[in-house]
Amino acid sequence: MPVEVTWWGHATCTVEDSGVRFLTDPLFARRLAHLRRRRGAAPPHEATVAEAVLVSHLHSDHLHLPSLARLAPGTLVVVPRGAPAAVPGLRRLDGNGLRLTEVEAGDTVTVEGVTVRAVPALHDGRRLPVGPHRAPALGYVVEGEARTYFAGDTGLFDGMAEAVGPVDVALLPVGGWGPYLGHGHLDAGRAAQALAALSPAAAVPVHYGTYWPIGLDGVRPHEFHSPGDEFVRHAARLAPKVAVHLLGHGERVRPEVAR
Repeated sequence: MPVEVTWWGHATCTVEDSGVRFLTDPLFARRLAHLRRRRGAAPPHEATVAEAVLVSHLHSDHLHLPSLARLAPGTLVVVPRGAPAAVPGLRRLDGNGLRLTEVEAGDTVTVEGVTVRAVPALHDGRRLPVGPHRAPALGYVVEGEARTYFAGDTGLFDGMAEAVGPVDVALLPVGGWGPYLGHGHLDAGRAAQALAALSPAAAVPVHYGTYWPIGLDGVRPHEFHSPGDEFVRHAARLAPKVAVHLLGHGERVRPEVAR
């Protein structure tokens, strides 16, 4: 079957390729610290079902231990090298039935005949805003019937297209969970620049319009709602040949790719 992408909100997606399901950065919580889910219901049980989970970096909205604990025993969880040492809770999950595999950029993992390749990302990979850098931030390319790039969190960096390699579908972060995006992030405009450099057949904007800080509901609400539409607009100008699929939470698409 062709590749199918389901967006559950934030950076959480299911990528199904060749009958194998990959879940990215699972976050199923209604509330996380000062953030609350403002759009869409929490993902249903089917969102937890996957042969492998791809964790891009250690920030708690991407490596969320309670969400990982909902996965079925035996699920493979791919994490940046050094993650279990930096986040002890991962070791407990490993002992309770999940299978952890640590990778760094350039490493590959094969899951039921589908290859996952870890690629670099420009982002602060620390668990906390302070302290040592113990694990890199990564993106992943799932290579089966299509090549699907999950960027995780990243900024633009020199040689990005070469580091990621040829891709058919790009899942790109276009926003965040607050009005300000600092170094190491893509906003809608920078994501469109990345799209132009990567030149896939199709793209899905993610990492926006899901979580928002408590108390900011009435402050610049366009920052919450607009990144997806802005990305579509910028992409039409910078990468007009790319089919951009703007999904709602829980919606899925089978992008047309030619391999």
